[in-house]
Amino acid sequence: ASDAIKNCLHLLVAGSGKTRTGIMIPIPQYPLYSAAASQLDAHQVNYYLDEDNNWALDISELERSVKEAREHCSPRVLCVINPGNPTGQVLSKENIQEIIKFAAREHLFLMADEVYQDNIYAPGCAFHSFK
Repeated sequence: ASDAIKNCLHLLVAGSGKTRTGIMIPIPQYPLYSAAASQLDAHQVNYYLDEDNNWALDISELERSVKEAREHCSPRVLCVINPGNPTGQVLSKENIQEIIKFAAREHLFLMADEVYQDNIYAPGCAFHSFK
């Protein structure tokens, strides 16, 4: 994992047992975040991208994931990769706004990985930042 991501996650990981930090990670994903979670002994909380809808990120899937995770850990971080790696999906401005509202409502630190913002090849797609 990149040093910057590992350092940020290290600051956010705490607790033990049911209070141990959970890191919400998109599936599929490049294993950067799962490796960092494992290294920090944090709980990996998977949320699944919708393959049938161009690998979209659905808020109801985030809600399902965080609810299930609270049974065994304390979700504190939501990682979002935009554009996605390895899927290449690009989040719409509206979807980004929904994700930000979800993270605020659930008291999650939002990590928006936008390193691939110049790699958009699908016709009609435009990159929108979480900034």
